[in-house]
Amino acid sequence: MGEVIKGKPVADKITKNLINEVESIKSKGVNPKLAIVRVGANSADLAYERGALKRSEKVGIDAEVFELPENISQDDFIKELHKLNKDDSIDGILVFRPLPKHLDESVIKYEIAPEKDVDCFNPVNEGKLYEGDKSGFPPCTPLAVMEILKHYDIDIKGKDATIIGASNVVGKPAALLLLNECATPTICHIDTKDTAKSARQGDIVVVGVGVPKLVKENFIKDGAVVIDVGINVDEDGNMCGDVDFDNVKDKASKITPVPRGVGSVTTSILAKHVVKACKLQKNL
Repeated sequence: MGEVIKGKPVADKITKNLINEVESIKSKGVNPKLAIVRVGANSADLAYERGALKRSEKVGIDAEVFELPENISQDDFIKELHKLNKDDSIDGILVFRPLPKHLDESVIKYEIAPEKDVDCFNPVNEGKLYEGDKSGFPPCTPLAVMEILKHYDIDIKGKDATIIGASNVVGKPAALLLLNECATPTICHIDTKDTAKSARQGDIVVVGVGVPKLVKENFIKDGAVVIDVGINVDEDGNMCGDVDFDNVKDKASKITPVPRGVGSVTTSILAKHVVKACKLQKNL
C-alpha cells in the first residue's frame, strides 16, 4: 500500500503561524474577517463552509456566511457583492463556485473587489497568478495541493503532472502552479479522448472533477503520487473523493485521502489569504 499523506500536518503548520500573526493584528485593534457567499445548499459547498468556519475560529479570524437563494437574479447577486466590497469590516470574500447556471460567472467575476478576492475569482488575480506576481491571491485549493507536495518532499521539477479536470477553480491554476515549479503538466478535460491513458503518464496526478470515485487503478502508473481534490457524497451517504481510494492505494506511492486530505490545507490557505488581505487593506 502506498503512503497515505494527510493534510493535518500541513494545515497545523500553517495554522500555528497564523495564530501568532492574528494575535499581533488584533493587538492593533483590527479583527480580520471573511465573508462566505453561498448560493443554495450544495453538499460540497456546505462541507467546505464547515471547514472554513472551523479553521477561521481556530486562527482567530471572524467569518460570516451570506446564504443567498438559489433563484437569486444576477443583478441582485451583484448588489450583494457590492455591499461586501464596500463593507470595511470585511477583508476577504469567498464566493462558492460553480454558481448556478443562470448566474454568469464571466460577468460576475469582474464585480468582486480584487483586494478582497481571496480565492482568485477576479481576472486581476488571475493575471497575477499567470505572471507569478505574489501580491495577488492564487486559488486556495491548487495552492493547497502545492503545499502538500512540498511538505512531503515530493519532487516536482522535471516530473510529468497530469491534472484531471480543467476548471478555473482547480484544474487550470493547478497546471500553472505546477508549471511554475518546472513540472510538465497535462490537463485532461471532458473532450479528452482517453483520460486514463493520459493519466498513466503522470508521475503526479491531481484530480478535481466532482465525480465520485471516477479514477480507478487503470488511471495510475505504478509509483505515481495521487492528490485527490474532490469532495463528494457516495451512494451510502459517506464523503468520498474523485479517486476510488481502495482501488488505487496499492498502486500509488503516495495518495491523499478524502476526508482528511486536501480540504484542511485549503481552509488554512483561505485563512492565510484573509490575513494577507487584511494587512494589505489596513496597511499593517
